[in-house]
Amino acid sequence: MGELWTDTYKLKTWLQVEIAVCEAQAELGKIPGEAVEEIKAKADFDLKRVQEIEQEVRHDMIAFLTNVNEYVGDVGRYIHLGLTSSDVLDTALALQLVASLNIILEQIEKLAQAIRYQAQQHRYTVMIGRSHGIHAEPITFGFKLAGWLAEVCRHRDRLVGLRENISVGKISGAVGTYANIDPQVEAIACQNLSLQPDTASTQIISRDRHGEFVQQLALLGATIERFAVEIRNLQKTDVLEVEEFFSKGQKGSSAMPHKRNPIRSERLSGMARILRSHAVAALENVALWHERDISHSSVERVILPDVCILTHFMLVEITDLVKHLLVYPENMKRNMNVYGGVVFSQKVLLALVEKGMNREDAYSIVQSCAHQAWNQPEGDFYNLITKDPEVTSKLTPSEIEECFNPQHHFQHLDEVYQRLGI
Repeated sequence: MGELWTDTYKLKTWLQVEIAVCEAQAELGKIPGEAVEEIKAKADFDLKRVQEIEQEVRHDMIAFLTNVNEYVGDVGRYIHLGLTSSDVLDTALALQLVASLNIILEQIEKLAQAIRYQAQQHRYTVMIGRSHGIHAEPITFGFKLAGWLAEVCRHRDRLVGLRENISVGKISGAVGTYANIDPQVEAIACQNLSLQPDTASTQIISRDRHGEFVQQLALLGATIERFAVEIRNLQKTDVLEVEEFFSKGQKGSSAMPHKRNPIRSERLSGMARILRSHAVAALENVALWHERDISHSSVERVILPDVCILTHFMLVEITDLVKHLLVYPENMKRNMNVYGGVVFSQKVLLALVEKGMNREDAYSIVQSCAHQAWNQPEGDFYNLITKDPEVTSKLTPSEIEECFNPQHHFQHLDEVYQRLGI
């Protein structure tokens, strides 16, 4: 990914666009075909020389074209014919963005595979579900991961659509009116570059497209952070249901030898903040003066390489983290059963209602038993329920026992898995 955002690669895409335009011009009979063949044979650049020229002319495109002409000689007069700088800059940028998205989409597939595998492995690994950070009702770890997989698949679909929206070039000249360039040149050049001509450009491609690009990657970063935060919470010492893999020789603290910290998940949370901040900058770039100014240019030189490289790195990190995640089913079981199974309170409530008890009365009885057990060293909700005369007057011992069977909560789990093709 980093290679796509080097100055050398950028200039290669500029040259690719210039040659595509020359080929289109020749196809339409506007410049000699033999001149294009000579340009293709000779055209090249030297990054240091381009930078040297730019120091004098203070214009990156002019510096580039000057250097290219040093290679091609007289036929260089056919290069950049009728174009403005942004024709090349924005069209070449589209090539960089598409190439970056292709790499990101490949890595998303790897992440989806890693999550899918873990979801299969832990389809029936019972754990407690939590809402507000408080124990709620039983789920399985595989079910939690199924939700992750669904979210990743949505990102994949969004990014496929984004690739189409960003695969746009413009070869329309100053202010976009085609005054000195035939629209057919744009159509042919874009087709040869696997791009679509912009519907109605100004001197630039409107930055709503680029704003969408950055926002979509920031959204993907937010999802990665959601996974990372979940891992961090489940790795807390008093929870310890999952844990980042801790490699041989790894150390967690300079002071405390016992520490095994979720450093990779924390790193991902930090990087997601950077992506979100870049989304704001990308939105600021949409409102330019009239047909264009270049206030967006300096911003994009920072944020576009950043978001692509960061997103790819985050995907690689979270994929490896999920693939090698340590899972502790016994701790999950222990945590679920604290206080004698208070998490089965709703099932007891519903059983009493089904037996004819008023819902408010049933709620009050079950809540009273649950709160007596809650946060008590020897709290035992099951024991309190089985000894409550109002409960036992309605439910048999076997019916009470069945209320505490976690399998009831998983009777429709297969349907979710079928939707995801797991």
